[in-house]
Amino acid sequence: MTYFRIHSAEIAYKTKEPVGLFVTVWYLVEKGLLTEDEVAEYWKNRKWFEENLPIPPFYESGNPDGAITWYKDNERGRDMCGQMQFYRDMAKKYGVQLYKSESDTAPGEIIYEDDFQIAVKNVDKASVRCKELG
Repeated sequence: MTYFRIHSAEIAYKTKEPVGLFVTVWYLVEKGLLTEDEVAEYWKNRKWFEENLPIPPFYESGNPDGAITWYKDNERGRDMCGQMQFYRDMAKKYGVQLYKSESDTAPGEIIYEDDFQIAVKNVDKASVRCKELG
């Protein structure tokens, strides 16, 4: 199976890996860059994802292993990623370059899995291909 993730170039202090799309846009919200309407849309989208995308349980304990999530390149994973247009639009509007990383095998040690995604620690960078998204 192939796995993928959408991220920025910024490196997260916790995981030492590129910051994923959700957190990338959250940083824009925190910095006060989005308009009032965009912030309202952000919260609407965030609520939808919290209701429809399983949240790996390790986040409840502060992600002690520094794991990152990757979508499965299957129908469910691709459909979920397709729901992220708002996030991609905000990144583009506010000048944040996004990247797509892919791996033909699990890109690290799997510590969580559901129908949409896996979470891994100890990423094997040699197995990962990365390209800029337009």
